[in-house]
Amino acid sequence: MSLDVASVEIVRGERAAAAIDLLIEIPHGATRTDDFTRLAAQLTSRLPDGLIDFFYANTDAGAPELGLAIAKRFVADEPARSVAVVRCQIPRTLIDCNRNIDAAPEDFKAGKVTPGLMPWITTDDDRALLRSLYDRYCAVVADAERQLAPDGALLLLHTYAPRSVDVEVGLDIVERIRAAYRPEVETTWPLRPQLDVIGKALDGTSHAPAPIVDALRHEVKTIDLAVADSATYPLHPSTLAWSRVMAHPGRTLCLEVRRDLLADPFEPFAQMRIAPANVDRLAAPVARALRRWW
Repeated sequence: MSLDVASVEIVRGERAAAAIDLLIEIPHGATRTDDFTRLAAQLTSRLPDGLIDFFYANTDAGAPELGLAIAKRFVADEPARSVAVVRCQIPRTLIDCNRNIDAAPEDFKAGKVTPGLMPWITTDDDRALLRSLYDRYCAVVADAERQLAPDGALLLLHTYAPRSVDVEVGLDIVERIRAAYRPEVETTWPLRPQLDVIGKALDGTSHAPAPIVDALRHEVKTIDLAVADSATYPLHPSTLAWSRVMAHPGRTLCLEVRRDLLADPFEPFAQMRIAPANVDRLAAPVARALRRWW
């Protein structure tokens, strides 16, 4: 059975050249129930019972809808530009396509991120299958990068849960994540920023393009939102975001958006409904900020 690794949608203005001006990558774009069940059915490893709950809680719900809305708004305002939106369709619950897959476990911990290949993947056949899908996805992104114009830019778009739920990823992940989201426990976790630019390395060096960060702060302030600076995660070499930023210095923005700003309602253990009005409200100021690159 052939599995799709990504969807690629190009939004092209009426006067756009062949090259891509903006690449929006959504590496955790597998947000639909079918994304998980189709791939899980191909595996021979014994997956934890109820693992789909972790899939729902840990995937970037709302990011695909927001990414496409930003692209359309950007091109509507800049008809000489074009935007490619690359959405990964491989669930990070099985293998994470925003990880340096060969990094050591201590590197993932240093970067405050979940592993690249999950511990419940235990058979050689499954490892080989997932690695082949990962490699195919990376090739799709590399091809899109090659189509960027000389002054092209990248937006690495993510969403995260409203609260920093500190749960170690192991074979008992389902029990841990369900316990963490019990009503009397969930509200005890720290509330995350509404938006967070992930640009600071562990040594404090910022790799985020400062003019765009400033523009983003200004634009989202008009809808009563605020932007933090690497408050949740560092920019770390254990992630492929690091590689993108290093390959396109000053032209790559990695952005986290809180899911409850997009979902209606936020629900950790279900395929979330993403409200179009919420998406449009946020897409407009982000697109305006991105235009500052040109």
